[in-house]
Amino acid sequence: MCTMIAEKAAVTGFGKGTPGWIQVNQVNVSYDHPSQMSDEHALNIDFVDESQGLGARIAVELTPQSAQQLVEMINVALNRGAAVDPAAFE
Repeated sequence: MCTMIAEKAAVTGFGKGTPGWIQVNQVNVSYDHPSQMSDEHALNIDFVDESQGLGARIAVELTPQSAQQLVEMINVALNRGAAVDPAAFE
């Protein structure tokens, strides 16, 4: 069954894909059927620049446990970064 759980947000950054580095300006996050994993559901993350077409996409599919670990590691890294470079987080 499709969950239809999907979120979008504007982002600023770059990602490396098949064509090399591409600018990304949107992230799509869903909890639904994966394309490659054999699990019934996964956390699917797509970093995109929709103005550049379908090739401007970095896709990741994670198990729920891996996604939770990723969130924790992102928070640790950001907290450590804020201690080193507080002005970047203002």
